[in-house]
Amino acid sequence: MSDKPKVQGEGNYEAARAYDAETSKHAKDKAAVHKEAEAAKRALSGSEAEALAAAEREGRSHARR
Repeated sequence: MSDKPKVQGEGNYEAARAYDAETSKHAKDKAAVHKEAEAAKRALSGSEAEALAAAEREGRSHARR
């Protein structure tokens, strides 16, 4: 018998469930989320600000309107 998941056509359901579970678990960790938000705030006002703004402009240029 094969170890491969039965359905893989449109995505790996097992991997998607694991990702969803870990993402939800992380989002509930208020300390970690706060720490990451503070790091993002520092990045936006620090030396990375222009590179982040350029990346955002690039991403938005590909967005559907």
